[in-house]
Amino acid sequence: MNSRKVRVRFAPSPTGGLHLGGVRTVLFNYLFAKQHGGDFILRIEDTDQTRFVPGAEAYIFNTLNWCGLTPDESPVHGGPFAPYRQSERKASYRAYAEELVKNGYAYYAFDTPEELEQMRAQFKTAENPSPQYNQHIRTKMRNSLTLDAAAVAQLLKEGIPHVIRIKMPEQETVHFTDMIRGEVSFHTSQVDDKVLLKADGMPTYHLAVVVDDYLMQISHAFRGEEWLPSAPVHLLLWKYLGWEAQMPQWAHLPLILKPEGNGKLSKRDGDRLGFPVFAMDWTDPKSNELTIGFKERGFLPEAFVNLLAMLGWNDGTDQEIFSLDELVEKFSIERVHKAGAKFDYEKAKWFNHEWIKRTEARHLLPAVKEILAADRMMVTDDALLAKIIDLVKERCTLLTDFTQQASFFFALPAEMDIAAVKPKWDDKKNLFFTELIRSFQLSTLWEAGGLEATFKELAAANQLKPGELMLPLRIMLVGGKYGPGVFDIAAILGKEETIRRITHTLSLLEHA
Repeated sequence: MNSRKVRVRFAPSPTGGLHLGGVRTVLFNYLFAKQHGGDFILRIEDTDQTRFVPGAEAYIFNTLNWCGLTPDESPVHGGPFAPYRQSERKASYRAYAEELVKNGYAYYAFDTPEELEQMRAQFKTAENPSPQYNQHIRTKMRNSLTLDAAAVAQLLKEGIPHVIRIKMPEQETVHFTDMIRGEVSFHTSQVDDKVLLKADGMPTYHLAVVVDDYLMQISHAFRGEEWLPSAPVHLLLWKYLGWEAQMPQWAHLPLILKPEGNGKLSKRDGDRLGFPVFAMDWTDPKSNELTIGFKERGFLPEAFVNLLAMLGWNDGTDQEIFSLDELVEKFSIERVHKAGAKFDYEKAKWFNHEWIKRTEARHLLPAVKEILAADRMMVTDDALLAKIIDLVKERCTLLTDFTQQASFFFALPAEMDIAAVKPKWDDKKNLFFTELIRSFQLSTLWEAGGLEATFKELAAANQLKPGELMLPLRIMLVGGKYGPGVFDIAAILGKEETIRRITHTLSLLEHA
Protein backbone atom coordinates (compact mmCIF):
# COMPACT_ATOMS: atom_id res chain seq x y z
CA MET A 1 0.00 0.00 0.00
CA ASN A 2 1.25 3.47 -0.81
CA SER A 3 0.38 6.66 1.05
CA ARG A 4 -2.58 7.62 -1.17
CA LYS A 5 -6.05 7.48 0.31
CA VAL A 6 -7.79 4.34 -0.95
CA ARG A 7 -10.52 5.24 -3.44
CA VAL A 8 -12.07 2.46 -5.51
CA ARG A 9 -14.95 2.50 -7.96
CA PHE A 10 -17.51 0.28 -9.61
CA ALA A 11 -18.56 1.68 -12.96
CA PRO A 12 -21.46 -0.27 -14.47
CA SER A 13 -23.34 0.49 -17.67
CA PRO A 14 -27.13 0.77 -17.19
CA THR A 15 -27.97 -1.83 -19.81
CA GLY A 16 -29.89 -4.50 -17.87
CA GLY A 17 -29.89 -6.74 -14.83
CA LEU A 18 -26.82 -6.97 -12.62
CA HIS A 19 -24.99 -10.27 -13.09
CA LEU A 20 -23.61 -11.91 -9.95
CA GLY A 21 -20.11 -11.33 -11.34
CA GLY A 22 -20.79 -7.59 -11.27
CA VAL A 23 -21.97 -7.77 -7.67
CA ARG A 24 -18.81 -9.69 -6.74
CA THR A 25 -16.75 -6.89 -8.30
CA VAL A 26 -18.70 -4.42 -6.15
CA LEU A 27 -18.07 -6.59 -3.09
CA PHE A 28 -14.31 -6.86 -3.57
CA ASN A 29 -14.09 -3.09 -4.16
CA TYR A 30 -16.21 -2.41 -1.10
CA LEU A 31 -14.25 -4.77 1.18
CA PHE A 32 -10.91 -3.32 0.12
CA ALA A 33 -12.09 0.26 0.63
CA LYS A 34 -13.61 -0.40 4.06
CA GLN A 35 -10.59 -2.39 5.22
CA HIS A 36 -8.29 0.52 4.40
CA GLY A 37 -10.55 3.33 5.61
CA GLY A 38 -11.15 4.42 2.04
CA ASP A 39 -14.05 5.41 -0.21
CA PHE A 40 -16.19 3.25 -2.49
CA ILE A 41 -17.52 5.17 -5.49
CA LEU A 42 -20.27 4.10 -7.87
CA ARG A 43 -20.03 5.80 -11.25
CA ILE A 44 -22.55 5.21 -14.02
CA GLU A 45 -20.84 4.65 -17.39
CA ASP A 46 -23.64 5.59 -19.80
CA THR A 47 -21.52 6.87 -22.67
CA ASP A 48 -23.14 4.41 -25.11
CA GLN A 49 -26.60 5.94 -25.29
CA THR A 50 -27.74 3.33 -27.84
CA ARG A 51 -27.49 0.64 -25.15
CA PHE A 52 -29.15 2.65 -22.36
CA VAL A 53 -32.08 0.77 -20.80
CA PRO A 54 -34.71 2.62 -18.73
CA GLY A 55 -34.83 1.42 -15.13
CA ALA A 56 -31.40 -0.21 -15.21
CA GLU A 57 -29.69 2.46 -13.12
CA ALA A 58 -32.36 2.29 -10.39
CA TYR A 59 -32.02 -1.50 -10.47
CA ILE A 60 -28.28 -1.24 -9.77
CA PHE A 61 -28.89 0.92 -6.70
CA ASN A 62 -31.69 -1.33 -5.48
CA THR A 63 -29.38 -4.33 -5.77
CA LEU A 64 -26.54 -2.71 -3.82
CA ASN A 65 -29.01 -1.53 -1.20
CA TRP A 66 -30.34 -5.08 -0.79
CA CYS A 67 -26.78 -6.41 -0.47
CA GLY A 68 -25.82 -3.78 2.11
CA LEU A 69 -23.00 -2.46 -0.11
CA THR A 70 -23.71 1.25 0.09
CA PRO A 71 -21.48 3.58 -1.97
CA ASP A 72 -19.83 6.57 -0.32
CA GLU A 73 -20.23 8.60 -3.51
CA SER A 74 -22.62 8.09 -6.45
CA PRO A 75 -25.25 9.86 -8.56
CA VAL A 76 -27.70 9.13 -5.71
CA HIS A 77 -25.43 9.80 -2.72
CA GLY A 78 -23.56 12.75 -4.24
CA GLY A 79 -19.97 13.56 -3.39
CA PRO A 80 -17.11 16.01 -4.00
CA PHE A 81 -16.35 14.70 -7.51
CA ALA A 82 -19.84 14.98 -9.01
CA PRO A 83 -21.33 14.44 -11.49
CA TYR A 84 -21.10 10.65 -11.27
CA ARG A 85 -22.85 9.90 -14.59
CA GLN A 86 -20.53 10.04 -17.59
CA SER A 87 -23.28 11.45 -19.81
CA GLU A 88 -23.33 14.49 -17.50
CA ARG A 89 -19.56 14.90 -17.91
CA LYS A 90 -19.67 14.85 -21.72
CA ALA A 91 -18.30 18.36 -22.23
CA SER A 92 -15.06 17.58 -20.41
CA TYR A 93 -13.88 14.63 -22.53
CA ARG A 94 -13.33 16.29 -25.90
CA ALA A 95 -10.59 18.56 -24.51
CA TYR A 96 -8.57 15.52 -23.43
CA ALA A 97 -9.10 13.79 -26.78
CA GLU A 98 -8.03 16.93 -28.64
CA GLU A 99 -4.95 17.19 -26.42
CA LEU A 100 -3.99 13.65 -27.42
CA VAL A 101 -4.37 14.57 -31.12
CA LYS A 102 -2.31 17.73 -30.64
CA ASN A 103 0.52 15.78 -29.02
CA GLY A 104 0.54 13.08 -31.70
CA TYR A 105 -0.97 10.30 -29.59
CA ALA A 106 -4.33 10.22 -31.34
CA TYR A 107 -5.85 11.21 -34.69
CA TYR A 108 -9.10 12.17 -36.39
CA ALA A 109 -10.69 9.41 -38.49
CA PHE A 110 -13.33 10.43 -41.05
CA ASP A 111 -14.19 6.97 -42.36
CA THR A 112 -17.89 6.37 -42.96
CA PRO A 113 -19.61 3.17 -41.77
CA GLU A 114 -19.64 2.01 -45.40
CA GLU A 115 -15.89 2.59 -45.74
CA LEU A 116 -15.23 0.64 -42.54
CA GLU A 117 -17.34 -2.24 -43.84
CA GLN A 118 -15.45 -2.14 -47.13
CA MET A 119 -12.15 -2.23 -45.21
CA ARG A 120 -13.23 -5.34 -43.31
CA ALA A 121 -14.13 -7.07 -46.55
CA GLN A 122 -11.03 -5.92 -48.46
CA PHE A 123 -8.47 -6.99 -45.87
CA LYS A 124 -10.19 -10.17 -44.72
CA THR A 125 -8.02 -13.28 -45.07
CA ALA A 126 -8.05 -16.83 -43.72
CA GLU A 127 -5.36 -15.80 -41.22
CA ASN A 128 -7.15 -12.54 -40.36
CA PRO A 129 -10.94 -13.09 -40.64
CA SER A 130 -11.78 -9.90 -38.68
CA PRO A 131 -9.46 -7.06 -39.75
CA GLN A 132 -9.00 -4.32 -37.16
CA TYR A 133 -8.27 -0.61 -37.61
CA ASN A 134 -4.63 -0.94 -36.55
CA GLN A 135 -1.09 0.28 -37.26
CA HIS A 136 -1.09 -1.36 -40.70
CA ILE A 137 -4.61 -0.50 -41.89
CA ARG A 138 -4.73 3.09 -40.60
CA THR A 139 -2.27 4.08 -43.35
CA LYS A 140 -4.88 3.06 -45.96
CA MET A 141 -7.87 4.86 -44.43
CA ARG A 142 -9.28 8.41 -44.44
CA ASN A 143 -7.82 10.04 -41.34
CA SER A 144 -5.57 12.87 -40.21
CA LEU A 145 -2.52 10.61 -40.62
CA THR A 146 -3.13 10.12 -44.34
CA LEU A 147 -4.71 13.50 -45.23
CA ASP A 148 -2.78 16.77 -45.30
CA ALA A 149 -3.37 19.38 -42.61
CA ALA A 150 -5.41 21.66 -44.90
CA ALA A 151 -7.81 18.84 -45.84
CA VAL A 152 -8.23 17.87 -42.19
CA ALA A 153 -8.92 21.47 -41.18
CA GLN A 154 -11.53 21.80 -43.95
CA LEU A 155 -13.30 18.57 -42.96
CA LEU A 156 -13.42 19.70 -39.32
CA LYS A 157 -14.67 23.15 -40.35
CA GLU A 158 -17.48 21.58 -42.41
CA GLY A 159 -18.51 19.48 -39.42
CA ILE A 160 -17.91 16.18 -41.22
CA PRO A 161 -18.65 13.31 -38.79
CA HIS A 162 -15.49 11.87 -37.33
CA VAL A 163 -14.09 9.93 -34.42
CA ILE A 164 -10.83 10.29 -32.54
CA ARG A 165 -8.71 7.13 -32.32
CA ILE A 166 -5.66 6.39 -30.20
CA LYS A 167 -2.50 5.99 -32.26
CA MET A 168 -1.06 2.75 -30.93
CA PRO A 169 2.77 2.66 -31.13
CA GLU A 170 4.12 0.05 -33.52
CA GLN A 171 6.87 -1.76 -31.64
CA GLU A 172 6.44 -1.31 -27.91
CA THR A 173 5.83 -3.58 -24.96
CA VAL A 174 3.43 -2.25 -22.37
CA HIS A 175 3.56 -3.80 -18.94
CA PHE A 176 2.16 -3.34 -15.44
CA THR A 177 1.96 -5.17 -12.12
CA ASP A 178 -1.43 -6.68 -11.42
CA MET A 179 -2.25 -7.17 -7.72
CA ILE A 180 -3.59 -10.65 -8.48
CA ARG A 181 -1.62 -11.80 -11.54
CA GLY A 182 1.78 -10.20 -10.98
CA GLU A 183 3.66 -8.89 -14.02
CA VAL A 184 1.51 -8.58 -17.17
CA SER A 185 2.80 -7.40 -20.53
CA PHE A 186 1.36 -6.71 -23.99
CA HIS A 187 2.92 -6.01 -27.36
CA THR A 188 1.31 -3.01 -29.00
CA SER A 189 1.24 -4.70 -32.42
CA GLN A 190 -1.54 -6.90 -31.06
CA VAL A 191 -3.81 -3.96 -30.16
CA ASP A 192 -5.92 -1.92 -32.60
CA ASP A 193 -6.44 1.84 -32.62
CA LYS A 194 -9.46 2.07 -30.33
CA VAL A 195 -11.97 4.87 -30.78
CA LEU A 196 -11.65 7.36 -27.89
CA LEU A 197 -14.29 9.91 -28.87
CA LYS A 198 -17.33 8.97 -30.95
CA ALA A 199 -18.94 11.03 -33.70
CA ASP A 200 -21.68 12.16 -31.30
CA GLY A 201 -19.07 13.68 -29.00
CA MET A 202 -19.47 11.01 -26.35
CA PRO A 203 -16.30 9.28 -25.15
CA THR A 204 -15.90 5.54 -25.36
CA TYR A 205 -15.21 3.56 -22.21
CA HIS A 206 -11.46 3.70 -22.92
CA LEU A 207 -11.14 7.47 -22.69
CA ALA A 208 -13.85 8.05 -20.10
CA VAL A 209 -12.58 5.49 -17.61
CA VAL A 210 -9.08 6.98 -17.62
CA VAL A 211 -10.21 10.61 -17.41
CA ASP A 212 -12.75 9.89 -14.68
CA ASP A 213 -10.40 7.71 -12.64
CA TYR A 214 -7.86 10.53 -12.76
CA LEU A 215 -10.32 13.30 -11.89
CA MET A 216 -11.92 11.22 -9.12
CA GLN A 217 -8.50 10.29 -7.69
CA ILE A 218 -9.09 6.55 -7.93
CA SER A 219 -6.23 4.70 -6.23
CA HIS A 220 -7.10 1.09 -7.12
CA ALA A 221 -9.04 -0.26 -10.09
CA PHE A 222 -10.55 -3.73 -9.61
CA ARG A 223 -12.44 -5.15 -12.56
CA GLY A 224 -13.15 -8.45 -14.32
CA GLU A 225 -10.42 -10.18 -16.29
CA GLU A 226 -12.41 -9.65 -19.51
CA TRP A 227 -11.01 -6.10 -19.40
CA LEU A 228 -7.39 -7.29 -19.55
CA PRO A 229 -7.15 -6.86 -23.36
CA SER A 230 -8.07 -3.18 -22.91
CA ALA A 231 -5.34 -2.61 -20.33
CA PRO A 232 -2.60 -1.52 -22.80
CA VAL A 233 -4.85 1.20 -24.24
CA HIS A 234 -5.63 2.49 -20.75
CA LEU A 235 -2.01 2.33 -19.61
CA LEU A 236 -0.89 4.32 -22.63
CA LEU A 237 -3.63 6.92 -22.09
CA TRP A 238 -2.45 7.44 -18.52
CA LYS A 239 1.04 7.95 -19.89
CA TYR A 240 0.07 10.12 -22.88
CA LEU A 241 -2.08 12.43 -20.74
CA GLY A 242 0.84 12.94 -18.34
CA TRP A 243 -0.83 11.22 -15.41
CA GLU A 244 1.28 8.08 -15.11
CA ALA A 245 2.33 8.90 -11.54
CA GLN A 246 -1.34 9.02 -10.48
CA MET A 247 -2.35 5.82 -12.25
CA PRO A 248 -4.28 3.42 -9.97
CA GLN A 249 -3.02 -0.01 -9.04
CA TRP A 250 -4.75 -2.69 -11.08
CA ALA A 251 -6.37 -5.97 -10.15
CA HIS A 252 -8.19 -8.08 -12.73
CA LEU A 253 -10.61 -10.45 -11.03
CA PRO A 254 -11.09 -14.05 -12.21
CA LEU A 255 -14.22 -14.98 -14.14
CA ILE A 256 -17.16 -16.77 -12.58
CA LEU A 257 -17.42 -19.89 -14.72
CA LYS A 258 -20.26 -22.15 -15.81
CA PRO A 259 -20.84 -25.10 -13.43
CA GLU A 260 -19.02 -27.38 -15.88
CA GLY A 261 -16.09 -24.94 -15.90
CA ASN A 262 -15.88 -24.16 -19.63
CA GLY A 263 -16.43 -20.45 -20.10
CA LYS A 264 -17.99 -17.48 -18.36
CA LEU A 265 -21.30 -17.98 -16.57
CA SER A 266 -24.12 -16.28 -18.47
CA LYS A 267 -27.82 -15.64 -18.11
CA ARG A 268 -28.34 -18.33 -20.73
CA ASP A 269 -26.64 -20.87 -18.44
CA GLY A 270 -29.00 -19.94 -15.63
CA ASP A 271 -32.00 -20.37 -17.93
CA ARG A 272 -30.64 -23.71 -19.14
CA LEU A 273 -29.86 -25.10 -15.69
CA GLY A 274 -32.66 -23.49 -13.71
CA PHE A 275 -30.91 -21.07 -11.38
CA PRO A 276 -30.62 -17.26 -11.17
CA VAL A 277 -27.57 -15.30 -12.29
CA PHE A 278 -28.99 -11.83 -11.55
CA ALA A 279 -29.06 -10.48 -8.00
CA MET A 280 -32.72 -9.43 -8.18
CA ASP A 281 -35.65 -9.82 -10.57
CA TRP A 282 -35.14 -7.93 -13.81
CA THR A 283 -37.86 -7.28 -16.38
CA ASP A 284 -36.56 -6.25 -19.79
CA PRO A 285 -38.57 -3.13 -20.73
CA LYS A 286 -38.38 -3.99 -24.45
CA SER A 287 -39.32 -7.67 -24.42
CA ASN A 288 -41.12 -7.66 -21.05
CA GLU A 289 -39.15 -10.84 -20.29
CA LEU A 290 -38.74 -11.50 -16.57
CA THR A 291 -35.45 -12.88 -15.27
CA ILE A 292 -35.69 -14.25 -11.73
CA GLY A 293 -33.11 -13.01 -9.23
CA PHE A 294 -31.46 -14.53 -6.15
CA LYS A 295 -33.56 -12.30 -3.88
CA GLU A 296 -36.87 -13.47 -5.28
CA ARG A 297 -35.69 -17.08 -5.43
CA GLY A 298 -35.43 -16.91 -1.64
CA PHE A 299 -31.84 -15.93 -0.82
CA LEU A 300 -30.86 -13.81 2.14
CA PRO A 301 -28.59 -10.89 1.20
CA GLU A 302 -26.05 -12.07 3.81
CA ALA A 303 -25.88 -15.48 2.13
CA PHE A 304 -25.65 -13.97 -1.36
CA VAL A 305 -22.75 -11.73 -0.33
CA ASN A 306 -21.06 -14.62 1.50
CA LEU A 307 -21.24 -17.00 -1.46
CA LEU A 308 -19.93 -14.32 -3.83
CA ALA A 309 -16.94 -13.68 -1.57
CA MET A 310 -16.03 -17.37 -1.73
CA LEU A 311 -16.11 -17.43 -5.54
CA GLY A 312 -12.41 -16.94 -6.17
CA TRP A 313 -11.24 -16.02 -2.65
CA ASN A 314 -10.62 -17.62 0.74
CA ASP A 315 -8.89 -16.46 3.89
CA GLY A 316 -6.51 -19.43 4.01
CA THR A 317 -8.59 -21.35 6.58
CA ASP A 318 -11.52 -23.77 6.36
CA GLN A 319 -13.98 -21.07 7.39
CA GLU A 320 -16.77 -20.58 4.85
CA ILE A 321 -19.43 -18.58 6.68
CA PHE A 322 -18.55 -14.89 6.96
CA SER A 323 -20.60 -11.86 7.90
CA LEU A 324 -19.93 -8.66 5.98
CA ASP A 325 -17.99 -7.28 8.94
CA GLU A 326 -15.85 -10.42 9.06
CA LEU A 327 -15.19 -10.14 5.33
CA VAL A 328 -14.07 -6.53 5.76
CA GLU A 329 -11.67 -7.68 8.47
CA LYS A 330 -10.24 -10.73 6.68
CA PHE A 331 -10.39 -9.86 2.97
CA SER A 332 -7.11 -9.71 1.10
CA ILE A 333 -6.79 -8.98 -2.63
CA GLU A 334 -3.59 -11.07 -2.65
CA ARG A 335 -5.67 -14.15 -1.76
CA VAL A 336 -7.98 -13.72 -4.75
CA HIS A 337 -7.30 -16.61 -7.12
CA LYS A 338 -6.00 -16.15 -10.65
CA ALA A 339 -8.08 -19.02 -12.05
CA GLY A 340 -11.81 -18.76 -12.69
CA ALA A 341 -14.27 -19.98 -10.06
CA LYS A 342 -16.95 -22.50 -11.03
CA PHE A 343 -20.44 -21.54 -9.93
CA ASP A 344 -22.18 -24.30 -7.96
CA TYR A 345 -25.87 -23.62 -7.29
CA GLU A 346 -26.13 -26.44 -4.74
CA LYS A 347 -23.28 -24.83 -2.79
CA ALA A 348 -25.02 -21.46 -3.11
CA LYS A 349 -28.14 -22.98 -1.54
CA TRP A 350 -25.98 -24.48 1.21
CA PHE A 351 -24.77 -20.98 2.11
CA ASN A 352 -28.36 -19.79 2.23
CA HIS A 353 -29.45 -22.70 4.43
CA GLU A 354 -26.62 -21.97 6.85
CA TRP A 355 -27.58 -18.29 7.02
CA ILE A 356 -31.27 -19.04 7.56
CA LYS A 357 -30.35 -21.34 10.45
CA ARG A 358 -28.09 -18.69 12.02
CA THR A 359 -30.41 -15.71 11.56
CA GLU A 360 -32.71 -14.67 14.40
CA ALA A 361 -36.44 -15.06 13.77
CA ARG A 362 -37.03 -11.30 14.16
CA HIS A 363 -34.71 -10.63 11.23
CA LEU A 364 -36.33 -13.31 9.06
CA LEU A 365 -39.85 -12.27 10.00
CA PRO A 366 -40.48 -9.45 7.44
CA ALA A 367 -39.36 -11.59 4.48
CA VAL A 368 -41.28 -14.67 5.66
CA LYS A 369 -44.38 -12.57 6.26
CA GLU A 370 -44.13 -11.22 2.71
CA ILE A 371 -43.72 -14.74 1.28
CA LEU A 372 -46.75 -16.04 3.19
CA ALA A 373 -48.79 -13.00 2.14
CA ALA A 374 -47.98 -13.77 -1.51
CA ASP A 375 -49.63 -17.14 -0.87
CA ARG A 376 -52.69 -15.35 0.61
CA MET A 377 -51.80 -16.00 4.23
CA MET A 378 -52.04 -12.73 6.11
CA VAL A 379 -50.23 -13.15 9.44
CA THR A 380 -51.07 -10.58 12.12
CA ASP A 381 -49.47 -12.21 15.16
CA ASP A 382 -45.73 -11.48 14.83
CA ALA A 383 -44.88 -13.22 18.11
CA LEU A 384 -46.54 -16.41 16.90
CA LEU A 385 -44.81 -16.19 13.52
CA ALA A 386 -41.42 -15.68 15.19
CA LYS A 387 -42.03 -18.82 17.25
CA ILE A 388 -42.93 -20.77 14.11
CA ILE A 389 -39.87 -19.47 12.23
CA ASP A 390 -37.58 -20.71 14.99
CA LEU A 391 -39.33 -24.08 14.85
CA VAL A 392 -39.02 -24.63 11.08
CA LYS A 393 -36.03 -22.58 9.88
CA GLU A 394 -33.57 -25.50 10.04
CA ARG A 395 -35.72 -27.19 7.38
CA CYS A 396 -35.64 -24.22 5.00
CA THR A 397 -32.95 -23.92 2.33
CA LEU A 398 -34.62 -20.96 0.62
CA LEU A 399 -36.89 -18.36 2.19
CA THR A 400 -39.62 -19.58 -0.15
CA ASP A 401 -39.48 -22.95 1.66
CA PHE A 402 -41.26 -21.28 4.57
CA THR A 403 -44.47 -21.53 2.54
CA GLN A 404 -44.48 -25.30 2.78
CA GLN A 405 -42.83 -25.49 6.17
CA ALA A 406 -45.02 -22.91 7.91
CA SER A 407 -48.27 -22.38 5.96
CA PHE A 408 -50.09 -25.26 7.71
CA PHE A 409 -49.88 -23.32 10.98
CA PHE A 410 -52.20 -20.71 9.50
CA ALA A 411 -54.59 -22.70 7.34
CA LEU A 412 -55.91 -26.24 7.03
CA PRO A 413 -53.79 -27.97 4.36
CA ALA A 414 -55.54 -27.98 1.00
CA GLU A 415 -54.49 -31.59 0.42
CA MET A 416 -54.01 -34.47 2.82
CA ASP A 417 -51.65 -37.29 1.86
CA ILE A 418 -54.18 -39.98 2.77
CA ALA A 419 -52.42 -42.41 0.41
CA ALA A 420 -49.44 -42.50 2.79
CA VAL A 421 -51.68 -43.62 5.68
CA LYS A 422 -54.35 -45.77 4.06
CA PRO A 423 -52.34 -49.00 3.37
CA LYS A 424 -51.62 -49.59 7.09
CA TRP A 425 -54.80 -48.03 8.45
CA ASP A 426 -57.14 -50.28 10.48
CA ASP A 427 -59.93 -50.16 13.06
CA LYS A 428 -57.45 -50.33 15.92
CA LYS A 429 -55.71 -47.13 14.77
CA ASN A 430 -59.03 -45.47 14.07
CA LEU A 431 -60.11 -46.24 17.65
CA PHE A 432 -56.80 -44.92 18.99
CA PHE A 433 -57.25 -41.51 17.33
CA THR A 434 -60.89 -41.35 18.43
CA GLU A 435 -59.71 -41.86 22.01
CA LEU A 436 -56.86 -39.40 21.49
CA ILE A 437 -59.40 -36.71 20.61
CA ARG A 438 -61.18 -37.35 23.95
CA SER A 439 -57.87 -37.25 25.85
CA PHE A 440 -56.88 -34.00 24.17
CA GLN A 441 -60.29 -32.51 24.96
CA LEU A 442 -59.68 -33.22 28.65
CA SER A 443 -56.13 -31.76 28.64
CA THR A 444 -55.80 -28.67 30.80
CA LEU A 445 -52.12 -27.98 30.04
CA TRP A 446 -51.46 -27.67 26.30
CA GLU A 447 -47.70 -27.99 25.71
CA ALA A 448 -45.56 -30.32 23.60
CA GLY A 449 -44.14 -32.47 26.43
CA GLY A 450 -47.54 -33.17 27.99
CA LEU A 451 -49.15 -33.93 24.62
CA GLU A 452 -46.40 -36.42 23.79
CA ALA A 453 -46.80 -38.13 27.18
CA THR A 454 -50.57 -38.44 26.68
CA PHE A 455 -50.02 -39.82 23.17
CA LYS A 456 -47.52 -42.47 24.30
CA GLU A 457 -49.57 -43.57 27.33
CA LEU A 458 -52.63 -44.05 25.15
CA ALA A 459 -50.60 -45.96 22.56
CA ALA A 460 -49.32 -48.33 25.28
CA ALA A 461 -52.86 -48.84 26.60
CA ASN A 462 -53.97 -49.78 23.09
CA GLN A 463 -50.92 -52.02 22.58
CA LEU A 464 -49.73 -49.94 19.63
CA LYS A 465 -46.20 -48.75 18.87
CA PRO A 466 -45.93 -44.92 18.92
CA GLY A 467 -43.83 -45.10 15.73
CA GLU A 468 -46.76 -46.54 13.78
CA LEU A 469 -48.98 -43.66 14.87
CA MET A 470 -46.64 -40.70 14.37
CA LEU A 471 -46.94 -40.54 10.57
CA PRO A 472 -50.77 -40.55 10.61
CA LEU A 473 -50.75 -37.79 13.25
CA ARG A 474 -48.27 -35.72 11.23
CA ILE A 475 -50.38 -36.01 8.09
CA MET A 476 -53.50 -35.10 10.07
CA LEU A 477 -51.83 -31.89 11.24
CA VAL A 478 -49.73 -30.77 8.25
CA GLY A 479 -51.04 -32.75 5.29
CA GLY A 480 -47.74 -34.45 4.35
CA LYS A 481 -44.50 -36.05 5.45
CA TYR A 482 -42.72 -32.87 6.51
CA GLY A 483 -42.52 -30.32 9.27
CA PRO A 484 -40.87 -30.05 12.69
CA GLY A 485 -41.70 -32.12 15.78
CA VAL A 486 -45.34 -33.15 15.58
CA PHE A 487 -46.13 -32.24 19.21
CA ASP A 488 -44.46 -28.85 18.77
CA ILE A 489 -46.85 -28.34 15.84
CA ALA A 490 -49.87 -29.36 17.95
CA ALA A 491 -48.79 -27.06 20.78
CA ILE A 492 -48.75 -24.07 18.41
CA LEU A 493 -51.95 -25.02 16.58
CA GLY A 494 -53.78 -25.16 19.91
CA LYS A 495 -56.29 -27.62 21.29
CA GLU A 496 -59.30 -26.69 19.16
CA GLU A 497 -57.45 -26.67 15.81
CA THR A 498 -55.51 -29.88 16.57
CA ILE A 499 -58.71 -31.74 17.39
CA ARG A 500 -60.45 -30.27 14.32
CA ARG A 501 -57.69 -31.53 12.01
CA ILE A 502 -57.60 -35.03 13.50
CA THR A 503 -61.41 -35.25 13.19
CA HIS A 504 -61.27 -33.94 9.60
CA THR A 505 -58.68 -36.56 8.55
CA LEU A 506 -60.54 -39.42 10.25
CA SER A 507 -63.55 -38.47 8.16
CA LEU A 508 -61.45 -38.50 4.98
CA LEU A 509 -60.02 -41.93 5.85
CA GLU A 510 -63.47 -43.27 6.51
CA HIS A 511 -64.60 -42.32 3.01
CA ALA A 512 -61.32 -43.09 1.20
